[in-house]
Amino acid sequence: MDSVEISLLTCQPHDEVYSLYGHTAIRYHDLRHQGLDLAFNYGVFDFKKPHFVARFVFGLTDYELGAYPYKYFVNEYRRFGSMVTEQVLNLTNEEKSAMHEALAINLRPDNRIYRYNFFYSNCTTKARDIIEQCIKGNLKYSEREGYTPTYREMVHSMTERNPWSRFGNDLLLGIKADQKTDLRQQEFLPYNLLYDFDHAQIYADGTYRPLVKERRIAVPAGVQIVQEGFPLSPLACAIILLAISLFLFLLEWRRKKAFVLWDILLMLLTSTFGIVLTLMLFSQHPTVSLNLQIILLNPLPLFFLWPVIRGRQTRYWKITAILAVLFLIGSIFQSYAEGIHVLALCLLMQCYANMKLKASK
Repeated sequence: MDSVEISLLTCQPHDEVYSLYGHTAIRYHDLRHQGLDLAFNYGVFDFKKPHFVARFVFGLTDYELGAYPYKYFVNEYRRFGSMVTEQVLNLTNEEKSAMHEALAINLRPDNRIYRYNFFYSNCTTKARDIIEQCIKGNLKYSEREGYTPTYREMVHSMTERNPWSRFGNDLLLGIKADQKTDLRQQEFLPYNLLYDFDHAQIYADGTYRPLVKERRIAVPAGVQIVQEGFPLSPLACAIILLAISLFLFLLEWRRKKAFVLWDILLMLLTSTFGIVLTLMLFSQHPTVSLNLQIILLNPLPLFFLWPVIRGRQTRYWKITAILAVLFLIGSIFQSYAEGIHVLALCLLMQCYANMKLKASK
């Protein structure tokens, strides 16, 4: 085992949606045998499996451990222009042997598949766990003073250039994503684990030794090609919606008549979001089960759609006004998706218009 190096590989994000948060893998390299240089990757999945997106959303996705030549692993990130950092672990021969055996056991067909969870059991936490399992001593991490971000804040830090991905995340994440995290919870992100490994010590036989023996750049940062997405941000779309809503509100007030088509559009918009959030109540992801945005975004408008189309008197507008106010109060306790506050204001204006105009008839 003197000739064996075991490393943690941390990969920079690139433009593909699945890579926005980076990636982690383990390298097993026998320096005496050039052919024995493998990357152990807990992030293997198949987009072509039936209902992949739906299973991912509901927390029913299975990932698996794959092992393949290290050169193929780094070539993929070189092609995307993503930097790969290698931390050579300061392990004893006994610990290396334990890693060899543990990886072999994990790679068996009945062990390699696991139930994926973005925050709690992903490619990064699985790599961390198997390394910790094989260390013969106490692994002591160094707490970062004052660093207690929420899950939502950490997700935001990785989606700064992808406003619509951030919007989708914020729409689905509930109040539990706004709780402060500890060091262990933060290690679902590859760069947090890299930092913690750099500052970790192994205590064994009365002495300390650093967990990381050497840090290298396995793949230097290259040129990343960023594809242009939708030109408008969620907030810009919300402001446009508010401008249209304000214009129609003034027009309605002048004509003393509500625009039914505008009512229907707002009802369909909120109920579409609402169906998604209602389905998330059945998701296995712990951080999406309690989402205060469902106060405003729910399927309720569908039950009142026909009376509104027919121009009948309905309690929908009074109920929606109450829910919109409760929704805005809820923003004290939970961060909402960008622009959803604006949608609430649009609904309140339309509620006021419908109740006031019909009351004056």
